[in-house]
Amino acid sequence: MPETNLVESVQKEIKLACDKLGLDKSYYELLKEPEKVLVVHIPVKMDDGSVKTFTGYRSQYCSFMGPTKGGFRYHPDVCLDEVKSLSMWMAFKCAVVGIPYGGGKGGVCCNPSELSKGELERLTRGYVRAISSIIGPEKDIPAPDVNTNPQIMAWFMDEFSKLKGYTVPGVVTGKPVPLGGSLGRTQATGYGVTVVIKKACEKLNLDMSKIKIALQGFGNVGGYTALFCKELGAKIVAVAGKDYVLYDENGLDVEKLFDYKAKYGSVKNYPEVKRISLDEFWALDVDVLVPSALENAIDKDVAPKIKAKVIVEGANGPTTPEADKILEEKGILVFPDILSNAGGVTVSYFEWVQNLMNFYWTEEEVIQRLDSLMVKAFDNVYDMHCSLNVTLRQAAYLAAINRISETIRLRGLI
Repeated sequence: MPETNLVESVQKEIKLACDKLGLDKSYYELLKEPEKVLVVHIPVKMDDGSVKTFTGYRSQYCSFMGPTKGGFRYHPDVCLDEVKSLSMWMAFKCAVVGIPYGGGKGGVCCNPSELSKGELERLTRGYVRAISSIIGPEKDIPAPDVNTNPQIMAWFMDEFSKLKGYTVPGVVTGKPVPLGGSLGRTQATGYGVTVVIKKACEKLNLDMSKIKIALQGFGNVGGYTALFCKELGAKIVAVAGKDYVLYDENGLDVEKLFDYKAKYGSVKNYPEVKRISLDEFWALDVDVLVPSALENAIDKDVAPKIKAKVIVEGANGPTTPEADKILEEKGILVFPDILSNAGGVTVSYFEWVQNLMNFYWTEEEVIQRLDSLMVKAFDNVYDMHCSLNVTLRQAAYLAAINRISETIRLRGLI
């Protein structure tokens, strides 16, 4: 279990925002826990003929905002508190960018690298059957997350459609394009992170074409962030994984890293670059640091080492509350996850809309709509940060909870 309880971390942010907005205590009581959490046990026939049971979860935070929405992941550390907290973050992320979803999140506790393709498919279909009563285009729409991908989404949609007796593309997003997926979805989260980096540079009078960026994680989010930022002239000087760091003070060749990862599945053994330690990575003198791996990456031990001017969170919950305080004292601006990585859920929303209409947009239309929403959300949060003299994280929660509380009031829930 992580040293910081993720649910308690989110609850503290909710309480601070409710108090700052002057809301009645009833609002916090309504928002402090998810509406519904389902725990399931999924029997899967393994390739050797044996049966293994996996534990899965689905958390639905606040359906009064609209259908709940959020990814599901396959990871050995998936647990109840993780999916609960992530579903809460998803709701605030949707509210920050102004899309009509409540938050959802799910996962299965497993190590997908130890499963064959057939075992992974049977696990996915079993998970769908186990949670089928609480999902659907009007109820809860899952999406890709850690260790899940378009192929898994395709199996998910197919199994749900079999249960219903007709094709239901809108039950899940992040699907392959031929099955109703949206153009632009794969790179959407990284594009959104890049928009925030670009806007942050404008506010801080930094030249985007001259900044240095260090990335923790080179998955979908980190990889596309690196690609888009390099296209804008920035230097990606370091990429860190769990037990390695690639470093080049003159800038890594991002395109070659993409090619290497496509061939080998990871950039861990990428040749011909300098290696530095993780401690050295966190202490790099860069303009922007992008944690885009898992939760709690920046804790009270890591935060004092950081020298970056700006942190833009690509992952969900990468900074602990204790680390947040240290970074604030050091004068490091932290652009929070519920703003910075909202590009993925935004284009997931676009995909769902296109599925419901059965009418599909070009990639240019998708990116243009995404850019517009991300810029508007950034400006809203940054203006609140300046006008109320609060941290950017607090400003994002204030913007989100202000929108959610208005929905609660208008629906007469309180």
